[in-house]
Amino acid sequence: MPARAPDPRGPASTAAVLAALDAGTEPDQAELKIAVRHLLQLLALRHPGHAVEVRVPPVAAVQCIEGPRHTRGTPPNVIETDPVTWLRLAAGRLDWAAAVDSAAVRASGPRADLAGYLPLIG
Repeated sequence: MPARAPDPRGPASTAAVLAALDAGTEPDQAELKIAVRHLLQLLALRHPGHAVEVRVPPVAAVQCIEGPRHTRGTPPNVIETDPVTWLRLAAGRLDWAAAVDSAAVRASGPRADLAGYLPLIG
């Protein structure tokens, strides 16, 4: 199944959430969810495949990146993080290696590395 198209509200929501984070304020939760889904969908569209599962609980998850397809049980390549960390990674405001080193991102499996795929927006 092809990746779902990004939500048309996504760019505005992403900008609003990043502006709130830059100002040191708590982003609107509805905007945050839209932005997270938008950026996950963008990742899946730009890098289609089923080798890696990116999870941002409790908001959404996508499968992406070319490679062996996973069909049963827990995927071998899983990335999991929180919504704000995902926004910062996708926007280039947080380095992949730093996020992994700080445990803000949990990545397991030999293909669970998004360093070459991020940022998604500038």
